[in-house]
Amino acid sequence: MTRRAAEIRLDALLRTACDVIAERGLANTRTADVAEAAGVSQALVFYHFATKDRLLAQAFAYAVEQDLARLDAVLRSPAPPLTKLRRMLRLYSPPGRSTSWSMWIDGWSESLRTPELEKVSRRLDLRWRQDLATVISAGVADGTFDCADPAGAAWRINAVMDGLAVQLAVHERVLTRRQIGEWVRLVAARELGLEPAQLD
Repeated sequence: MTRRAAEIRLDALLRTACDVIAERGLANTRTADVAEAAGVSQALVFYHFATKDRLLAQAFAYAVEQDLARLDAVLRSPAPPLTKLRRMLRLYSPPGRSTSWSMWIDGWSESLRTPELEKVSRRLDLRWRQDLATVISAGVADGTFDCADPAGAAWRINAVMDGLAVQLAVHERVLTRRQIGEWVRLVAARELGLEPAQLD
């Protein structure tokens, strides 16, 4: 197998693994399930990933990297910090019962039992907070935000978003996306010395 063919096969296996995980959950996904869905042998799955834990961790990372690519686009834009913050808050909010949020929630849960998945989950999770802190710091520097602790504010804002998003993703009709958006804007505004309407 050429290196290029191996890379293509690996990408296809990761996409298939994400589909299987979204349907079955991380805990109930077997390497045999991924091999069957991909139409390949289980030996080929082990060739690429060596262990089931590595397969799950890399599939989780692959799914989350799609979210992070959208976040990178926001951060690289020449927009001012307030515009970037608005975009990040919208980007983080789950659109209904999204596959992405299901994968995050499942990943956090399985990280309690799977060290390899915990390392990946922690790295990717911290990226969101670090990037949010970077935007807040830029807003403090240009006078847009009033915040003595950008890193702490990023953690607190993110914790509220995580908690509300889990409720929306897991419990249908308990909260609406509109309520969640209003509450996230309220919390972010309080942390940054803004009016909630400035984050609409």
